[in-house]
Amino acid sequence: MPGRVHPRQLAFSLPHAESLSRDNFLEGPANAAGVALIDAWPEWPNRIMWLAGPEGSGKSHLAAIWSEASGARSTTANALTAEAVPGALVTGALVVEDPKVREFDERALFHLMNLAREDDAYVLFTGRQMPASLEIELPDLRSRLRAVPVIALLPPDDQLFRGLIVKFCADRQLAVDESVVSYLATRLERSSAAARQAVELLDSEALRLGRPVTRALAAELLRDV
Repeated sequence: MPGRVHPRQLAFSLPHAESLSRDNFLEGPANAAGVALIDAWPEWPNRIMWLAGPEGSGKSHLAAIWSEASGARSTTANALTAEAVPGALVTGALVVEDPKVREFDERALFHLMNLAREDDAYVLFTGRQMPASLEIELPDLRSRLRAVPVIALLPPDDQLFRGLIVKFCADRQLAVDESVVSYLATRLERSSAAARQAVELLDSEALRLGRPVTRALAAELLRDV
């Protein structure tokens, strides 16, 4: 009918569960050292270890795998208080995520490292920064952190990057062909975070426009990338 207004399809941002199981972790040269660390537990070179890497490099996924194996609890560095340390270590293992400059209680972290040593507990730090780059005021904590062995996760190689794109599409139940994967792999920044964001954009826009996820749609949305 002339003048009839057609309703626009709305795209709802629904949560998409991402499996953090070992079976769903994509391995490659970039994360081989991190995988080896998790597999080596409890025969670690130090009871306190540091897993460092850029956003989306798999730190949280590896930590979740280790937590499943070790019974570790998990906390963010900025949420840890000195009073909470004994309870956090009650299982004998703890993941401490994302220590950032001036965003955590130094005395709580120092208490944690001391108690972990006294109780023979395990602590796995995960973060984008290396411990040596943190501006620590407490001299004893600074020296303790700089003595913690660091395992670094690297940006993904081509095979792993393509696998991540496929995985993120599968997590969102998106059916894509090889042309889409190849286009994304050659256009995006080589990082897990960039791949995840691109797949999220394709998914939401395909739903909003009522179109399948194709290379043409990817080219339209990512032409300026």
